[in-house]
Amino acid sequence: MSELTPYLSPFLSGLAYSMLLFLVAAGLSVIFGLMNVANLAHGTFYMIGGYIGYSVVRYTGNFWLGLLVAPVVVAAIGLALEMATLRPLYKRGHLLQVLLTFGFVFIGLDLVKWIWGSDVHSIDPPAILAWSVEIAGQGFPVYRLFLIGFGLLMAIGLWFLLERSSVGAIVRSGVSDKEMAQGLGINIPAVFSCTFGLGAGLAAAGGVLAAPVLGLFPGIDFDILIVTLVVVVVGGMGTFRGCFWGSLLIGQLDTFGKVFFPRFSLFLIYLAMAVILVIKPSGLFGVEEQ
Repeated sequence: MSELTPYLSPFLSGLAYSMLLFLVAAGLSVIFGLMNVANLAHGTFYMIGGYIGYSVVRYTGNFWLGLLVAPVVVAAIGLALEMATLRPLYKRGHLLQVLLTFGFVFIGLDLVKWIWGSDVHSIDPPAILAWSVEIAGQGFPVYRLFLIGFGLLMAIGLWFLLERSSVGAIVRSGVSDKEMAQGLGINIPAVFSCTFGLGAGLAAAGGVLAAPVLGLFPGIDFDILIVTLVVVVVGGMGTFRGCFWGSLLIGQLDTFGKVFFPRFSLFLIYLAMAVILVIKPSGLFGVEEQ
C-alpha cells in the first residue's frame, strides 16, 4: 500500500477532474454528436454558468442555490439562442454554425469582463464540504470526493435519460430520421431546443462545481472547450459511454501529467488522442461511418 500512496492523491484528484470534464463534455456530446450542431460557444456556457453561480453565492451565501440557479438560467439562454439563431442554420452546413457560435464566444467574453471584470474569482465550497479527510495517511479535500460522487450520479441519471428512456429515443429518432419522427407527431424543433438547453445547463453546472477548484477568469471558456473537444473526439461522437470513459482517460492523463511531467502534460493528452484516432478513427466507442 505504501508504494501506491504517492499515486492515490493524484488518482482521486484526476477522478474529480474527470467528473467535471464529463459534465461539460456530456452536454457537448449531446449537442454536437446527437444534434449534429457545431457549437463552439459551449465553453462560454460553462464560464457564464460559473459566474452566475459566483454572483448567487456571493449575495446569498448559499452554494446549493447557485448550483441550482446557474444551470437553469444558462439552459434558458441556450434554448433562446438555439431557437432564435441556430435553428435557421441547420440546413446550411457546419461552417455558418461555427462562425455564429464563435461570435457568441467573443460576446460572452466581453459580457463577463463588463459585468464581473477581469480579476480571478472563486467560490467557496459549502461549509459541510469545506474540510479534509485522511486517506492512506494523506489529507484529501472532501469537496473533491463530493465531485466524484456527484459526477457518477449524474452519469447514471444521464445514461438512463438518453439511453433507456423515451426522451432519449425521441432525440435519437429525430437525428436519424427527422421526417419520419415528425410524421409520427413528434415536435422535432422543440425536442432539439430542449436538448440544446440541457447541454448548456450541464456546462453551467460544471462551471459552478469547478469554480472552488479551478477558479473563474475570462478565458476559462477556451481552456475547457479545448479539453472537452478532445474528450468527445477520443470517446467517439455522440456516444454517452465514450464521453464517460473519454473523460476518465483525459482527466487522469492531465492530472498525472501535471504532477509527474508538468512540462509534457498537454503533450500526453494530444498524444493519447493521436494514438487512439490512428487505431480507431471514430474514437473509442464511436461507430464507423459506412
